[in-house]
Amino acid sequence: MLKDIRTLNREELKEAVVALGEKPFRAKQLEEWIWTKSAASFDDMKNLGKSFLEKLSEKYFIRRIELSEKQISRDGTVKCAFKVDTIKPGDLNIIEGVLIPTKSRTTACISSQVGCSLACDFCATGRLKLMKNLTAAEMYDQVEMIASISQERERTNLSNIVYMGMGEPLLNYKNVLESIDRICGTPGLAMSPKRITVSTAGIAKAIKRLGDDEVRFNLALSLHAANDIKRSEIMAINDSNNLEALAEALRYFHDKTGSRVTFEYIIFRDFNDGIEDAQELAVFCKNVPCKINIIEYNPIDDGRFQQAETEKVNAFRDFLEERNLIVNVRRSRGKDIDAACGQLANKNEPGRDSIKKA
Repeated sequence: MLKDIRTLNREELKEAVVALGEKPFRAKQLEEWIWTKSAASFDDMKNLGKSFLEKLSEKYFIRRIELSEKQISRDGTVKCAFKVDTIKPGDLNIIEGVLIPTKSRTTACISSQVGCSLACDFCATGRLKLMKNLTAAEMYDQVEMIASISQERERTNLSNIVYMGMGEPLLNYKNVLESIDRICGTPGLAMSPKRITVSTAGIAKAIKRLGDDEVRFNLALSLHAANDIKRSEIMAINDSNNLEALAEALRYFHDKTGSRVTFEYIIFRDFNDGIEDAQELAVFCKNVPCKINIIEYNPIDDGRFQQAETEKVNAFRDFLEERNLIVNVRRSRGKDIDAACGQLANKNEPGRDSIKKA
């Protein structure tokens, strides 16, 4: 039975090459074709020799995700639909990634799971059941393919990568870290880990594990309320990972890594947009050096939540800044194609007029 060669780590790849009767240095050449040049088949690897390629083809294959559709927003944001392998027939096999170009940066937002198990009330992806964890290669492919679109459309390399698409990255811990190793590695895409941000809804044990692993990428916590009652109302994960547990985990993470944490705060009208809410957030921010991204809400179909009024957002921001906190108000991009924060998997029906075949 053939095996996907991209599931092998560096040592396993070297052992496989030697087992095929080749010199160990061939493993480095092979790794460069797979992870730097992103070869889609062994036939692309012109300098490896016909005999070696034939032996590889008898034992292994290369499986890459497929860019099946893309939508282009009026603001230049590009939402990509990727087909991945499924675990069982009938499961959803589409994940979404987004290219977000701005004047100062070009960001790839990628998914870590097919679906999600956390069911946060404000998130379209949370309405999907969790169907599988993505492999390291499937996450790498999203970055590589979105980088190609960036080159084609923007004539620039990616400057940032955020794990903020479908799924909870820290519930796919091993594969996420392996994907970052590949994206940052050589052979690989040679990105700086400081250009990568992993966002979590708040898994305290996994946040501490990141500290133990002394990761060099950035960590963002989807907070959205600094009050356990409110946070549990919109994020069920808070029942098992409350604010006290998260604060302890974040302090541990910072002590181990020295990294400042980003708090993501989607601001909803008449729910978490008051000065009292800002006061609770300011108190929580004392736990760890941080910055705050206030994110405007992007509606999904149920209409439960609405965007906060501009005046209240500004007052919220001003209250925090008066307390010497670093605050950015993020205006969402790609809303017209449901590519903004919380909207992925909201509307991705084939045949919509705004969808362009890849």
